Amino acid sequence: MAGCLWGTGFFFGKLALREMSVGHMVLYRFLFATLGMMPIFLTGWRQRQRERKPPVWTRREMGTLLLSAALGIPIQFLLQFQGLARTTVSHASLMVGTMPVLLALGATIFAGERLDWMGWLALGGSTVGAALIVLGGHETGTPGATPSFVGDMLVVASLVIALGWILMNKSLMVVHGPLAVTAYGILAGTLMLAIWVILTEGPPPLAKVSLTAWSALAASGILCTATTTLLWNWGIHHVPASRAGVFLNIEPALGSWLGVQLLGDKLGPFAWIGGGLILAAAITLTARGHDIDPEVLLE
Repeated sequence: MAGCLWGTGFFFGKLALREMSVGHMVLYRFLFATLGMMPIFLTGWRQRQRERKPPVWTRREMGTLLLSAALGIPIQFLLQFQGLARTTVSHASLMVGTMPVLLALGATIFAGERLDWMGWLALGGSTVGAALIVLGGHETGTPGATPSFVGDMLVVASLVIALGWILMNKSLMVVHGPLAVTAYGILAGTLMLAIWVILTEGPPPLAKVSLTAWSALAASGILCTATTTLLWNWGIHHVPASRAGVFLNIEPALGSWLGVQLLGDKLGPFAWIGGGLILAAAITLTARGHDIDPEVLLE
């Protein structure tokens, strides 16, 4: 479910970007996401009041939560949608197909896991695929109308930052669970985002925003952000990462299809070949995981 909803995020974002800046669009997205998380936040608060047991967050955990929120919301999303504003939905979506491979590489570097020869082959194939997608684009005078090197690379940079967000959230969920980490993370990140955007771009516009843009913002906030983050955090808490990672491949497949079918994006032969390599590498890498007991998954 998270993969399917994430796959529509670039489509909704592109609709809203027609009427506002990247900063204002991302801020509205997370304001709607915060609104979507309020029932969960209030339910947890009432439960803690009944139990008379406030959550105990150590100073280190609070620091990790704040750093994770900063990386995962203002930094990641502003970079990602700056990239989307300079490239097409289809190209941006295909670039997201590198995420399962980045997760495997991150686990190798930071979690002590080891990639066998097939894993390194998949990593190399994904890198070649990303290069082919970039080579398949060309710059024009109209940002976002056609793919561009700068736009594609900004999307990839945001994915590297997202890797840190995922790994830090995973460590926090061992103690505090997916609901608390998701709710507090979105609230903290949205506050940081609001301060940055208002200081640099001013208050977001209210007038002259069409119903289409408001609908896209609400859908991207409630469905593509709050719901997906909750579903992903809950899912990664209960199944092995190797099993969950394969579902990330839904996002580039669905996102690129929406871009072609609904926004008129055109993918050249390099992009088709590169996208195929990325998806093949991600599926090969994530589908080969061994079963792990969910009870000890995060230990």
